Amino acid sequence: MYLIVTRSFPPELGGMQSLMWGLAKEMSKNFMIKVFADYQINHKEFDNEINFSIERVGGIKFLRKIRKAQLINEFLKENKVQGIIADHWKSLELIKTNKNKYCLIHGKEINHPKNSYQNKRINKVLNNVEKVIANSEYTKNLVINNGLNKNKVVVINPGVNSALELNKKSLNNVESLLKIKTPRLITVSRFDKRKNHEKVLMAVRNLKQLYPNIVYICIGYGEEEENIKHLVKELKLETQVMFFKEITVDLKNALIAKSNIFVMPSIVHKTSVEGFGIAYIEAAQYGVPSLGGKDGGASDAIDHNTTGLICDGNNLDEIYTSLKTMIENKKYLELGKNAKQFSSKFEWSKIIEEYKKIIKN
Repeated sequence: MYLIVTRSFPPELGGMQSLMWGLAKEMSKNFMIKVFADYQINHKEFDNEINFSIERVGGIKFLRKIRKAQLINEFLKENKVQGIIADHWKSLELIKTNKNKYCLIHGKEINHPKNSYQNKRINKVLNNVEKVIANSEYTKNLVINNGLNKNKVVVINPGVNSALELNKKSLNNVESLLKIKTPRLITVSRFDKRKNHEKVLMAVRNLKQLYPNIVYICIGYGEEEENIKHLVKELKLETQVMFFKEITVDLKNALIAKSNIFVMPSIVHKTSVEGFGIAYIEAAQYGVPSLGGKDGGASDAIDHNTTGLICDGNNLDEIYTSLKTMIENKKYLELGKNAKQFSSKFEWSKIIEEYKKIIKN
């Protein structure tokens, strides 16, 4: 039996939740597993449909962490467990066992100055596991540069489920909504500084001179939402930018599929960094190429000049020029075709084999 310990799990939505759900689901096809996850409202309906055991732990964050660790430590004493896979170094910090432990790392949670208190805390946990599983080469190098033994680290990119079949009604609704708007740019992400919506908007303002019917679709929510909307008005882009949040999965997928370029030239903001960028792969599944930023793990998700472009997200001219290059002569069509083929390597049926290799060794 393997334990999966996670703070992020469905029915809560999000990238981490999707990652840990995909991992648990694929692991359950090969091994007996038990998941220890944080409590979520309405979790019972979700949990009842799952063919493996999920134990939910509630309470305020600090006490929840302690209580979850106590439950896991007791479970380890009473049951035969081969290993533990955790979503975060904090999920392992209070677990006392000599069983094999494997910890996923994602980027921003380990991005603390070398020899700082937080860095020492992280390395104490990660040096005590069998393998540290980085989501990209960038994240691997980040944790090594911050003092972790490089022999501990292996890169396994996040997996994706097969793309959902597109809903015809949603596709028709999107086409009716967008009409003659082209080229079509899209970002699906939280509204925060790291995602770099501001510079994309500035690039759209400049591209508007060449492409008066250009449209930029923003799907998401977050603390920067009002600032971004204010900038749209300031740049007089009200007819070029469309905002969506709390929409159905069918509508989100239709909006992606009907777009030409997925745009997320992420930057490093304080300690926040894009460790991988599963959204690039989800767009690629629908034949949509991406523009990503050089700061972070986007290079694992985008094959530069083949499935999209990588640029300096801090440089407005580079964002503008990259988008212009992809739009001219509809280069995005060729890049999108390549992206769709490239995305198949990230399907969970293939990614799980990398986990199995580690566990067997």
